[in-house]
Amino acid sequence: MLITINPKSQKPLYEQIVQQIKELVAKGILEEEEQLPSVRDLAAQIVMNPNTVSKAYKELERQGVIVTIRGKGTFVAEQSLREVDPKERQKIQEQLRQLVVEANYANVGRTEMIEWIEKEFEALGGSRDAD
Repeated sequence: MLITINPKSQKPLYEQIVQQIKELVAKGILEEEEQLPSVRDLAAQIVMNPNTVSKAYKELERQGVIVTIRGKGTFVAEQSLREVDPKERQKIQEQLRQLVVEANYANVGRTEMIEWIEKEFEALGGSRDAD
């Protein structure tokens, strides 16, 4: 599993891990029911404090991206079992609203924004249409 941390980023380290694991799952690089490295193993791979990796795993588990089975390990959750948090969807909608405002001030048009969004979905391996 390839995770890279940017120590100069303003985003906390554990959030970088969360985002990258979610991206690996979305792209299909990490598949459903695939086992993840242990907290200690991943911490050693990316040269990070195990507490930071543990915090990331707890957040991923809270979001339903991964599941931990005692005595067996941590695995990518089945998509059908993932719960959709209405608050998370609302947060994404607010972030998008802010992005549209910023795009407007940067003279980025609707068509260009839609092209960018479609390009990002394609980079994730397709355009998942879920309601």
